Amino acid sequence: MAAEDTSVSGVSGRYATALFELARDQKVVDEVKADLERFEGLLNESADLKRLVRSPVFAAETQSKALSAVLDKAGIAGISANFLKVLTANRRLFAVADVIRAYRALVARFKGEVTADVTVAEALSDKNLDALKVALKSVTGKDVALNVNVDPSIIGGLVVKLGSRMIDSSLRTKLNSIKHAMKEAG
Repeated sequence: MAAEDTSVSGVSGRYATALFELARDQKVVDEVKADLERFEGLLNESADLKRLVRSPVFAAETQSKALSAVLDKAGIAGISANFLKVLTANRRLFAVADVIRAYRALVARFKGEVTADVTVAEALSDKNLDALKVALKSVTGKDVALNVNVDPSIIGGLVVKLGSRMIDSSLRTKLNSIKHAMKEAG
């Protein structure tokens, strides 16, 4: 598969594409994806790690040492660890969440899947995630990879972005619609 088939835009897309092509060539695409998702989980769980990653205040050397310790403890090694270290050395670690999202999209495209960005008010159970995948597969005719984000501000329901389509069944949107209808009526 040529690089043009897997390219995505932006800085995070270029980093993700480079990582994907290296992982594909070494036949470790799924292992790298698992490592990145493990790192993303650590990032979501630790406010200190999130601050280290996002803040430009920390020196590159400080970020590098801290990242190495986190990667060792998490058991992330090989291509994934080296890639995260390159992001750190190039002062691009702040973009790691976008890089992971772009990498997931590249993996999904490589496997013939489509990627859906799903926003929910609270985390979905595995059963609900599977049901959502089945429902989206019936719409698209392809396997669906999910990028799930939790945003309590939508109150309930979910928002699904699938390619250029968006399905917004959030309670926040429904309440706003009622509010606008009441303003127009009254």
